[in-house]
Amino acid sequence: MDLKRLSWVILVLVSILLVCHPTSVTAGDIVHDDDSAPKKPGCANDFVLVKVQTWVNGIENEEYVGVGARFGTTIVSKEKNANQVKLTLSDPRDCCSMPKHKYAGDVIMVDRGHCKFTVKANIAESANASAVLIINNQKELYKMVCEPDETDLDIHIPAVMLPQDAGASLEKMLMNSSSVFVQLYSPKRPLVDVAEVFLWLMAVGTILCASYWSAWSAREAAIEQDKLLKDAEDEIPNTKPINGTGVVDINTASAVLFVVVASCFLVMLYELMSYWFVEILVILFCIGGVEVSIFPSAVHIESYGLQTCLVALLSRWFKRASESYIKVPFFGAISYLTLAVSPFCIAFAVVWATYRKGSFAWIGQDILGIALIITVLQIVHVPNLKVGTVLLGCAFMYDIFWVFVSKKLFHESVMIVVARGDKSGEDGIPMLLKIPRMFDPWGGYSIIGFGDILLPGLVIAFSLRYDWLANKSLRAGYFLWAMFAYGLGLLITYVALNLMDGHGQPALLYIVPFTLGTFLTLGKKRGDLKVLWRRGEPERPCPHVHLQHSHELTGEK
Repeated sequence: MDLKRLSWVILVLVSILLVCHPTSVTAGDIVHDDDSAPKKPGCANDFVLVKVQTWVNGIENEEYVGVGARFGTTIVSKEKNANQVKLTLSDPRDCCSMPKHKYAGDVIMVDRGHCKFTVKANIAESANASAVLIINNQKELYKMVCEPDETDLDIHIPAVMLPQDAGASLEKMLMNSSSVFVQLYSPKRPLVDVAEVFLWLMAVGTILCASYWSAWSAREAAIEQDKLLKDAEDEIPNTKPINGTGVVDINTASAVLFVVVASCFLVMLYELMSYWFVEILVILFCIGGVEVSIFPSAVHIESYGLQTCLVALLSRWFKRASESYIKVPFFGAISYLTLAVSPFCIAFAVVWATYRKGSFAWIGQDILGIALIITVLQIVHVPNLKVGTVLLGCAFMYDIFWVFVSKKLFHESVMIVVARGDKSGEDGIPMLLKIPRMFDPWGGYSIIGFGDILLPGLVIAFSLRYDWLANKSLRAGYFLWAMFAYGLGLLITYVALNLMDGHGQPALLYIVPFTLGTFLTLGKKRGDLKVLWRRGEPERPCPHVHLQHSHELTGEK
């Protein structure tokens, strides 16, 4: 295989993996800046999501999600305490003038526009309405606030904003039915959701598995190369063995380029996000998650994703099948085990892509994603702590810029918009791990981007390779502490996510200082920092044998 070409493939792949980061994806997108809506007497409610359950002619129907206003009475949180009330269209529709008749405790539905939200609520209350549903003129939700000159408001009915499509559906119900009843309530979200716990375990477990696989492969390669050099020492002392491991080392320039390409790709996703574009990403994700071959080889086939993980796992029990090869046109030599596993992997990806909108499709997405991350961590290596620091440092700034700073340039967080797939009509792009929020009444998913696992994972895998080559114990090495720091950083990310009421958080903002800070501090304290920073490997027992960054051996004396 041409490693230069492979490095570019990995560069593009990793850049794609960088685009998504942790957030909570829940029902209803809310716009309007909270800072421009200060609380004051009579207008001090917290903005809360509101469920609007409907009954048509006595039969339970659709449920819609709105957002409560800054003014008016608060909405009950428990469904059992919420009453079913008749829904009526306002007359006039905008509710900017007194209606011709009273509403007798009905919930009235009014159109947005022509007068202030508070005016609509006051008129609705005067007409004996029990609540007012204001239909937005856009698909998004909008936080209804009070005007700066409004003081001492005294509104005693709840007001809820619903998106445009919900209003159209409700109006259709009213036109075609004899009676429509609604129930308004705002259930509270649990402080900690089990989904976040499982997502944390998935992220930590993925890095743990990938690190041990990478270190084991590196040690096996080192032993094999030592043996080859020992056998050739007397005959050809300066022999330089040919690298056949397929490992790609990234350098400082590549580390910077990762973030540059990732930024360009993120902007492209943001600008071109649409249904067809998401479909293309799904196809690319399936190819990356299964990947039979990127470049054919005359000797063997290079595989990635789910296929690689399964072959590596099954080869322990089917060693003969994994070491026996058959020549296949275009692909070259393929082991019988790979040939047997490939159809299953392809079928798995096709089934997932076909049913990816199903309630359990997240399981297939997570399996393909984890397999892809583990394989990339096996192929791509950080050669020393210097490259790792540059890579994580650039990713740290990248994360902060595209989650927070991009709001100033694009009027919304580019990272979060892309992760949720707001402009595509889909449930977000597939390059992330996700788990449904199991005990959250609002549903949605807890997600984590591949980059938040992959980038720290490169440095953590490097720490374990160093520990094994230096024959360090788990406690005296760096891997245990790097893993602990990563887990703590990710835990704090989810704490911040909950404290920020579900607003997207850049995970690397918390993960990088913990992981990198721990590594650098321990290296300095133990006197290994110079070796870790430059060489990235301990001194070898034989002075003429030096393990290069990608675990190549040379015959230098």
